[in-house]
Amino acid sequence: MEAQTTQKLKKPPKPSKPITELWWFFAAAACVKLLLIPAYKSTDFEVHRHWLAITHSLPLSQWYFDETSPWTLDYPPFFAYFERLLSIFANLIDPQIVHLQKGLDYSSNTALYFQRISVIFSDLCLLHGVYRLTRKLDSTRQKLIWVLVVWSPMLVIVDHLHFQYNGFLLGSLLISLSYLEEGRDLMGGLVFAVLLCFKHLFAVAAPVYFVYLLRHYCWKGFVRGFWRLFILGAIVVAVFAVAYGPFVYHGQMQQVIHRMFPFGRGLCHAYWAPNFWVFYIILDKVLAFLLRRLGFNIQAPAASFTGGIVGDLSPFAVLPQITPVTTFILVLLALSPCLIKAWRHPRPVRITRWVAYAYTCGFLFGWHVHEKAALHFVIPLAIVAVQSLDDSRHYFLLSTVSCYSLFPLLFEAQEYPIKVLLLLLHSMLMWLGFSAQFTKRISLELEKSEKKKDKEEGFVIGWVGWGYLVGILLVEISGQLLHPIIFGDKLPFIPLMLSSTYCALGTMYSFIWQLKWILDS
Repeated sequence: MEAQTTQKLKKPPKPSKPITELWWFFAAAACVKLLLIPAYKSTDFEVHRHWLAITHSLPLSQWYFDETSPWTLDYPPFFAYFERLLSIFANLIDPQIVHLQKGLDYSSNTALYFQRISVIFSDLCLLHGVYRLTRKLDSTRQKLIWVLVVWSPMLVIVDHLHFQYNGFLLGSLLISLSYLEEGRDLMGGLVFAVLLCFKHLFAVAAPVYFVYLLRHYCWKGFVRGFWRLFILGAIVVAVFAVAYGPFVYHGQMQQVIHRMFPFGRGLCHAYWAPNFWVFYIILDKVLAFLLRRLGFNIQAPAASFTGGIVGDLSPFAVLPQITPVTTFILVLLALSPCLIKAWRHPRPVRITRWVAYAYTCGFLFGWHVHEKAALHFVIPLAIVAVQSLDDSRHYFLLSTVSCYSLFPLLFEAQEYPIKVLLLLLHSMLMWLGFSAQFTKRISLELEKSEKKKDKEEGFVIGWVGWGYLVGILLVEISGQLLHPIIFGDKLPFIPLMLSSTYCALGTMYSFIWQLKWILDS
């Protein structure tokens, strides 16, 4: 009796709260990021330091006119306001960081640590977005998504080595999507409008948001629908008024737009951006070579395809020049099946997939696409990767090839082991997580249905998937070992061309897979 009474008095251990566990995930990632502070940083580090100086040293009316450095301010106003906020703390730590002239190319330890840590702190927005999207899921799915997003090697490479603030921006996107999935359309639209005023490149998904909100929120009868449309439009206008109002007041909108949309930079941002235009340019080069061998007078293009910024000249020798209007039309055509589905069946549970597909279309067919823009669809797709076995297989291949496509960003020898280790660890964690998730689920389904099978089907990617992954290994060996032995310092663009083309195949596969899912759903 006493033993039974004692057993009754004992309270069961309290289950840990998801938000507490998520904080541990964030802390572990932050420790790794702190260790990487002294590692390689790109020119984007100086870009953002200079923006701190611009917003701190100059009045708002001169922010988008300053040309003290080549790294002029070309993000929307909310991001400029964000830099202005950071500059207040930077000035307290080291005033030279925000000095317009003396701060040029300034990279002291104080500047380095301040900017690196500011990125880590801004990732709290990503943490909040992930929490909102996963708080109603079971524990296994929650932790798997946290691994895919919070521990994303792509974010480590782009934000915490190369240097940018994508985690903060993608967190805003996830927050917007979480509101839409909850049916809180106004809040979802509001956060997305704010995001567009931080970084305009997220506008690729604007058609999806417009069609979805119009159909799901506003299409409620003439009077009620018109009133809802008015409220939604007023919210969006108010957000843009807060962002751009001061520049409209100073009569500077033309200059702001010119800075934000530099169409003169050319079709391609970097040689290794794995999108559709890689095939287009390689085809142009092959045709030019064959025609020259046949005796045709084909002149080499004045613009270089391999430059980080191509310029406003066409890099094509045979094929027609591509204009921004052409890419815009292609993106809209690729988006059209998604827009039709969003209009016919505006279901909140599908909005994350539709937005991810929109960013995939923009990445493949857009103008002057950065290789880093793959984050815009890889991170949202992590949210749906745990929904089915097919989703997990697709995401495993996409995430692996997308991470590998970022390797050229870290081109120094000392960073090579870091990026390889990040990719391998990420692939192992994905494999273990998906295997545990779906093998367990399949076992439960077999128990419920009382069916017997000789062999359980767990997480497998098939021979085609394995073949593609082995191909990545062969491409990397070719570029790192075989090319230097065979060609030496000659033809340095070949490894980049090979890896870019191979990664573009993976991105095209993802596009087709997502399009098929949309058409079949």
